[in-house]
Amino acid sequence: MGLNSHLDNKELEELEKQYDSALQTRDNGPTLTKLVYWATIAFALYHLWTAGFGTPVDHVHMGIHLAGLFLFIFLSFPLIRTDQSMTYGKGSLWAPGNVPLYDWALALTGMAAALFLWVSWRGFTGMGLNIPEQALRQGNPTGIDVFFGTMLILTVLEIARRTIGFVLPLIILIFMSYALFGPYMPAQILKHPGVNWQQFVNNMYFPSEGIFGVTLWVVSTVVFHFVLFGVVAQRMGLGQFFVDNAMILAGRYTGGPAKVSVVSSAFFGTISGSSIANTVSTGSLTIPNMKKMGYPAHFAGGVEAAASAGGQITPPIMGAASFLMAEYLEVPYTTIVIAAIVPAMMHYIGVISIVHFTAKRLGLDAYPKEQLPQFMKVWRDGWFTIIPLVALLLVLFSGYSPNMAAFIGLSLCVVVGFCAFNKPASLVVPFALLGFIFWKASPYSGEGYSPEMAGMLAALTILGCLHRNERQSFRDLFDSFHVGVQYALAVGAASAAVGIVVGVINTTGVGFRLGFMVTGGAADMAANLAPLLDWTGIETFSQPSIQQFLSLVLIAMACILMGAGLPTTALYIMLVAVATPALSQLGVPPLATHMFVLYYGVISEITPPVCASAYAAAGIAGSNPFRTGVSAFTLGLGKLMVPMVFVYAPTMLIVLPEYFTITSFLQVSITCALGVFAIATAVSGYFLARLSGVWRILMAIGGLFLVAPSSGSDLTALVIFAPVIVQQLAQQRQERATA
Repeated sequence: MGLNSHLDNKELEELEKQYDSALQTRDNGPTLTKLVYWATIAFALYHLWTAGFGTPVDHVHMGIHLAGLFLFIFLSFPLIRTDQSMTYGKGSLWAPGNVPLYDWALALTGMAAALFLWVSWRGFTGMGLNIPEQALRQGNPTGIDVFFGTMLILTVLEIARRTIGFVLPLIILIFMSYALFGPYMPAQILKHPGVNWQQFVNNMYFPSEGIFGVTLWVVSTVVFHFVLFGVVAQRMGLGQFFVDNAMILAGRYTGGPAKVSVVSSAFFGTISGSSIANTVSTGSLTIPNMKKMGYPAHFAGGVEAAASAGGQITPPIMGAASFLMAEYLEVPYTTIVIAAIVPAMMHYIGVISIVHFTAKRLGLDAYPKEQLPQFMKVWRDGWFTIIPLVALLLVLFSGYSPNMAAFIGLSLCVVVGFCAFNKPASLVVPFALLGFIFWKASPYSGEGYSPEMAGMLAALTILGCLHRNERQSFRDLFDSFHVGVQYALAVGAASAAVGIVVGVINTTGVGFRLGFMVTGGAADMAANLAPLLDWTGIETFSQPSIQQFLSLVLIAMACILMGAGLPTTALYIMLVAVATPALSQLGVPPLATHMFVLYYGVISEITPPVCASAYAAAGIAGSNPFRTGVSAFTLGLGKLMVPMVFVYAPTMLIVLPEYFTITSFLQVSITCALGVFAIATAVSGYFLARLSGVWRILMAIGGLFLVAPSSGSDLTALVIFAPVIVQQLAQQRQERATA
C-alpha cells in the first residue's frame, strides 16, 4: 500500500513515551530495571488472578495495590525531572540503581503505611506495641495510626505530583487547608468548626472514605484491569484491526484520511482508557496520511486529538469512568452504556462533519481505491483479534461483574494472541481457561456462569486457538503487561490522591457550600440581566431560566479548569464530588449530573493551554501545539454543547423513564444532530458552496437554536436558515456554470 497503515508495537511504545509523561521513567540500570520489570508482571498477574478467583477484603487489596504504586513510582519517577536524574550513571552508594536513598526510604515508608492496616486490622501485640483491633480505633486512632496515616497522605500527594504534575496536589492541599482551618475562612458561608490533624488522619486513613474509599477500591478492582485490557488487546492486534476497518469504512469518501482518523479513534476509544494512547496509536498512521493528502498540519493534529478525546466518552469503557459512575449511582453498568450512546454520537457527528466540509473547501479527495485494504483480507487476517472484546462485552452485558468481564477479556487476549498448537507449552493457558469456565458453571463455584454463558465462552476459547495467523511470544505479552501497569500508575496515583478531596467534602460539606455559592452568584448575575431581556416576553429569558443557564456555564467552566491534565477516572471522581451538589440544587437528575461533569472534565484534554492529547498530536504532526489545541477544541464543539442538551432534555439519555418518550427523544436527538451539523458548516466555512461573512454567522446561530431542545427554537432556526440555503443554492449554480 502506498500509504502507511501498519502499527508497530515497538515504534508505538517509543512514541507513547515521547508524548505521555506517565511512561517517561528514569533509567535504573540493568539489574534494577529487570527487577522492576518482573515486579510489574507479578503486579499485573496478581490483579488478573483476583479478578477471576476473588478479591481479598477491601483494606488488604487496596493496601497491596497502593504498595505497588509506591514501589514503582518512587523507583521510576525522580523527585525532579532532569537529564541527569533520568539517565543512569555508574550508580553510587547514595543512589543504588540510580534511585537516591531518600526515594528508597519514601517507597518503603509508603508501602509500610499502605500495608499497616492489613497487619493491624485485628490488633497487634509485640515489638513494644499494643494496638487494639481497627473497630476500636475508628474515630480514636493510636499514635502509630497517626504516624502511618500522615506518611500515607504525604506519599500519596508525592506520587500524584511525580506522575501527573503539581496541579492536582495543589488543589488537594487547598481542600486539606479548608478542612483544617475551617473557622478562619474569610467568607461566612465557607466557615465550619474545622478538624484537628488526628481526626483528619482518621478520616483519610481508615477505610470507607478518604484514601481507602470507594475511589481506590473501584480503581484497584476494575479500572486497572480495563487499562491493562486496552493495552494488551491493542498490542495483540486489535488496534491494527480497528484501523484497517476504519480505512474500509471511511477511506473511500471525501477527505478520506481524516475520516479514517475519526472512525479509527472511535473504535479504539471503546477499549482504551487513555486519550494520549489513542492519539499516538491511531495518529501515528492517520496524521502523516492527512498531511500527505493536503490537510494543514495543525488541522490534522486537531482532528486526531478531538477524535481520540472522544474515546473517553464512548461506550462501553469510557476511559473506565463508566464503572465508577455505575458504582456511584448504584445502577446497572448497562444503564450507563445506553445513556452514553447518543451523546457520544453527537460528538463524532460534529467532528466528522467539520472534517467533511473542510475537505470540500480544500478540494481534498478520498484515498485512491488501490490504496484501501481489502475487506475479505482484513477480516481473514484479523477476525480473531475481536474475540476477546466480544467475550468481554458478552460477560458485561449479561450482568456479571466488570472485573470478571476483564478477567475473561484478558485471558482470551492471551489465548488468541500468544497460544497455538505449534507451541504446545502455551496450550496450558486455554486448557486452564476452559477448566475455569466449566468450574464456574458447576454447582461447586457458588454463583457462577449459566450453561449458555459457559458454552459461548468455551466456544470462543476454542475458536481463539484455531486461527492460523502468527502468534506473538510470551515476552511480547509480558511487555504489554509492563506497559499496561505503567499506564495504570498515573491513574492509580491520581485516584488515591483524589480520595482526599472526597474525604474532605464528606467531612466538611464544602460541596454543598460551593453549590450555594455558584447558584447564588448566578442568581445575582441573572437579576442584573433579566430586566434587559424582559421586553422579549420569551420564557427562556426569564430570571429563573437565566440563573439556571449561568449556573450550568459556571459549573462547566470549573470542570474544564479543574480537569486540566488529569486522567479521566481521577477528574471524574473529583468533579462529581465538587459539582454534584450544585447541579442537584438545580433539579438536574443524578445520571445527567454525572454525565455533565464527565463531559466537561474530558473537554480539558483538548482545551488550550493544557491539552495533553492535542500536544501529543502536534508532536506527531510537527505543528504548533497551541494552534493544534485550538483546532481540536473547535472540532470538539459538539462535545461542548451536548451536555447542556441532556441537562435540559434528559430524554436524550434514554434510560430515565420519567423523561423518556419516543417522540421527545427523536425530536431532541435529531434536531441536536442537525444543529451540530449546521455549526460544523459554519466552523469549516463550507456547505453547498463556500460560506463566508454573515452567512457563516447565520449558520452558527441557527445551529445553536436547533441544538437548544425546544420546538420554538427549532422553528426559529428554520427561519434563520432559509436565506442561507437560498444563497448557497444560488452560489452553487453559479460555481457550476463557471466551472
